[in-house]
Amino acid sequence: MQWLPPYFGHVTAFCIESHPAKCIILAGPSLFDGNDTARINGSESDEYEKFDKGLMQYGCAHYRRRCRIRAPCCNEIFDCRHCHNESKNSIKIDTPTRHELPRHELQQVICTLCGTEQEVRQVCINCGVCMGKYFCEVCKLFDDDVSKQQYHCHACGICRIGGRENFFHCSKCGCCYSKVLKNSHACVEGAMHHDCPICFEYLFESRNDVSVLPCGHTIHEKCLREMKEHCQFACPLCSKSVCDMSKAWERLDAELATLSNSFDDKMVRILCNDCGAVSEVQFHLIAHKCHNCKSYNTRQI
Repeated sequence: MQWLPPYFGHVTAFCIESHPAKCIILAGPSLFDGNDTARINGSESDEYEKFDKGLMQYGCAHYRRRCRIRAPCCNEIFDCRHCHNESKNSIKIDTPTRHELPRHELQQVICTLCGTEQEVRQVCINCGVCMGKYFCEVCKLFDDDVSKQQYHCHACGICRIGGRENFFHCSKCGCCYSKVLKNSHACVEGAMHHDCPICFEYLFESRNDVSVLPCGHTIHEKCLREMKEHCQFACPLCSKSVCDMSKAWERLDAELATLSNSFDDKMVRILCNDCGAVSEVQFHLIAHKCHNCKSYNTRQI
């Protein structure tokens, strides 16, 4: 017998850029990063054209940007650190030589337009082009696509996307959550500082959307959808229901009422995964109902 809940429940997702950073967003050529001693006169159209040349025309699958990086670990050139890690830390590479790029140690970037290699900076010292409209000085993150609304959270120590005004930092959970959850989420110590319980990717540095479950645990949004597709509606970590299951329990009540139970004289003790209550109920081959919260998400003890 299979049953489905009336809906899968509301989850709030967010995505992060896995880069600790101090952020600079240039709206035009009149702003420079702290390493520059001169300023471009924004009123000169030729200087503005040079500054903005190639905007959104270069980059890789991860970022639109006008520079490449020289990996300090292997001295090879890549479009970004994710491109490096996909190439150098895959199952196709011999285990002893697998490695990831130490992002804080990045020192050299190469301008895509003129090919000049230089120390990490936002504006090319040779051709004057802005190599990334969004620039993180500490993490060396460049990105021309500022529609992501990147911002830096000092408490997290990383840059996130989605707009600072839409998130708040929970000190106990150790990460930024959507403001929708500000007064309603269950705090779990270091909730984001562990692997996804389904795919085992480290959530704090994941670039995929993350959902916060009612119990406070976190999981990739795509992994949560896969659970739904396989009729799994309990948190993989604590077994609490991931959404409102009351309608499903009512349907199960009706289903069980039509079935005869040949174990009416047998009593068992159960633990409710949802409310934590211990009950003594009649044994049934199909399911046991919690006397406290009426949930069928229980286990025999």
